[in-house]
Amino acid sequence: MFKSLKRSAKGAAVPHEKGTAGMATVTMATPAHVIIPMSMHIGAPAEPVVKKGDQVCVGTLIGKAGGFVSANIYSSVSGTVEGVAPFRMVNGSTCQAVAIAADGQQTVDPACVPPVVTDKKSLMAAVQACGLVGLGGAGFPTHVKLAAEGIDTLLINAAECEPYLSTDTREMLECSDTILSGITAVMKYCNIPNCIIGIERNKPECIDLMCSLVRDMQGVSVKPLPMRYPQGAEKTLVETCTGREVPQIGPSGKPGLPADVHCIIMNVTSVSTLGKFLKTGVPLTTKRVTVEGDAIAKPQNIEVPIGTLYRDVIEVCGGIKPDVELGKIIFGGPMMGGASPSADYPVLKQNNGLLLFSRKMATLPEPDPCIRCGRCIAACPMGLEPVEILENFAEKDFDALKARCVDLCVACGSCTFACPAKRPVAQNMGLAKAWYMGELRKGGK
Repeated sequence: MFKSLKRSAKGAAVPHEKGTAGMATVTMATPAHVIIPMSMHIGAPAEPVVKKGDQVCVGTLIGKAGGFVSANIYSSVSGTVEGVAPFRMVNGSTCQAVAIAADGQQTVDPACVPPVVTDKKSLMAAVQACGLVGLGGAGFPTHVKLAAEGIDTLLINAAECEPYLSTDTREMLECSDTILSGITAVMKYCNIPNCIIGIERNKPECIDLMCSLVRDMQGVSVKPLPMRYPQGAEKTLVETCTGREVPQIGPSGKPGLPADVHCIIMNVTSVSTLGKFLKTGVPLTTKRVTVEGDAIAKPQNIEVPIGTLYRDVIEVCGGIKPDVELGKIIFGGPMMGGASPSADYPVLKQNNGLLLFSRKMATLPEPDPCIRCGRCIAACPMGLEPVEILENFAEKDFDALKARCVDLCVACGSCTFACPAKRPVAQNMGLAKAWYMGELRKGGK
């Protein structure tokens, strides 16, 4: 990797676009139906433990973790299981999903009681029982992260560097008590002496609030972060907050992780959700979503039952403006989120945004030829050379791609944003990385 600039100085100066940041969270009324996929996390899908006709409550286990790198899944509504069947996800993959007809009562399962936590083992069990995953978008099972040993710093990712999204902002302003209780539990039972809460400087009200609340908490501090996307990327966050660099290859011989430099990263809403579970015993069943874009009638932050279809969320938010032609539905942020072909997909644990853009806003400009200006290189937070990598990919030069560390691409989109020719650099980088990793798995390289 090039060392001409630190990762924290690279990236893209994306627009702020936080129109919903000042809007308090609205709770959505219970939808008539939910569809809850068994794959809402990195790792093995959960295994359904209910069948058609079963009665469920809020917090009833409906999917048991399919291994260590997996997560439990719970019903987000009370009602009747309509069926368990294969479901094609928005990314094209297929998994089992549980469809539930809600009774509107939202009865909480009597089994939902606060866990007893006395040490790291019981904390890990509680995290697993919560069904907690990374709620910033990655969806990595939280208990796997917390299993790491030798950690001296807990990093709370409150950067929320994507445009439009403001769910983490609202979590800090509305649920600061459970953020602090979650942090306290992780530090105490995982024996982590230090915690740094990283918040981008474009959220001064959050910085002021959290600074005032942690002033008397030993080992806890708030770090204002540069307004430079992607500050929330784990390697960038580690470097900005601690000055340490996550290695390309860790001691295990696998790609480096924050744990290799004695850090664990938790999204601010993830640690707050843990705090809520320790207090109430109700597992992860709802998700706050920022509904925004020039096509939606009433932009807002709304807390919805997991499994709620996009179309039901859109309807609650006033629907599409009558004088606007819907051009694109994006789940997540505009930089790293994905496009949905329809509104017939459910909100997942790790979804934090639903962006509705008009046809005009969603239409991409025609790309011009590459002028080899190098702006994609200057923008890449991983120090990669996209323009050179894409040439190597066109030639299917495996060795050159390896030398240029294409596997380090985090698909942040900074290269595409920076490109004056409006070329889909990030998309092509994704193809190059996928081809490289495919060849690597074949074992012949």
